[in-house]
Amino acid sequence: VQLQASGGGLVQAGGSLRLSCAASGYSFRLYGVGWFRQAPGKEREFVAAISWSGDSTVYASSVQDRFTISRHNAKNIVSLLINSLKPEDTAVYYCAASRSSAAQDSIRRYDYWGQGTLVTVSS
Repeated sequence: VQLQASGGGLVQAGGSLRLSCAASGYSFRLYGVGWFRQAPGKEREFVAAISWSGDSTVYASSVQDRFTISRHNAKNIVSLLINSLKPEDTAVYYCAASRSSAAQDSIRRYDYWGQGTLVTVSS
């Protein structure tokens, strides 16, 4: 499975972005998918995850009210909609896939990673 994250950019605080994770391979639609982010000088942290069917989602408490993860299995795409962006959301955002079908928040559960897309939020 190969993953390609896109949709990052420079946006003003309060704005919105939709990140996309496009994947190759039929098996992707059977995997749980997560988004993580890494700010400069910080460790990579969990943001959101979705189960293979889309029926189950998990969010980090810091983003729960502003981020929405969704998936379109027929197109092999998982999206992350980010509303009300804050400067502290500035980071490289990564999507990852887990051979487990569940939505999981542990970075250790993920087997495949995309290259990341940079989100920069100006104040």
